[in-house]
Amino acid sequence: MKTLSNLMNLEQRVAVITGGAGYLGGAIAETLAELGCTICLLDRPGSPLSERCDAIANTWKVKTFPIGINLEDEHERNQVAGFIQSNLGRIDILVNNAAFVGDSQLQGWSVPFEEQRIDTWRRAFEVNLTAAFHLSQSLAPLLKHGGKGSIINIGSIYGVLGPDMRLYKDLPMGNPAAYAASKGGLIQLTRWLSAILSPEIRVNCISPGGIARGQPELFAERYVARTPLQRMGTEDDIKGAIAYFASDLSQWVTGENLMVDGGWSVW
Repeated sequence: MKTLSNLMNLEQRVAVITGGAGYLGGAIAETLAELGCTICLLDRPGSPLSERCDAIANTWKVKTFPIGINLEDEHERNQVAGFIQSNLGRIDILVNNAAFVGDSQLQGWSVPFEEQRIDTWRRAFEVNLTAAFHLSQSLAPLLKHGGKGSIINIGSIYGVLGPDMRLYKDLPMGNPAAYAASKGGLIQLTRWLSAILSPEIRVNCISPGGIARGQPELFAERYVARTPLQRMGTEDDIKGAIAYFASDLSQWVTGENLMVDGGWSVW
């Protein structure tokens, strides 16, 4: 019988993580690097991607590779498999983490429903859902080589549940339809891929709840009051779920969507 440490060991394995320069991407990369995994991070050109790779390599003494890529661009996504084949020769774990979340300057995003724009909707779907499909498809041959491939999609509570708009009352915040719909699609894509890619590749999803990142105090108070564990999440809260789905700890688990949300979804 294998020990837990043996099941968790990711030495000699390679992970590709989209959105690697972001908060959540960094936590995912740190988790897999700590378990011994070689790390390949994808994010937009101009993001602090190389700095993130250098920090991980220095801390955990693993190999790291940055790929600057615009995930909205199909042509650029087509280059990823060739880069990995040439530089790494294999992949064991794909984490589709990158998310289109917009900003205050983006038109037709965090606005009332009647003002949300189709072009912005399309951009969100391209990053949140189409890119995950495309990379899963193009990297599947490399993931199948050892029979232990793992795809982990990062969903959201809003891919499962409708928003409680009372949280946003009188605040400069919103809950765009495109984000919720694309994350819901990603969760269903998880189930579909788990059936299609088995038995060589397992496919699972993690759906985090709200993570504290300097939101207005009133929003945080409302969110905490609605959460059984009485706090918002942190990046550290995702690490256990990532280690579970990436490693042999979950070697007989596929097609699952794990809610990591402080109990938000029980009500």
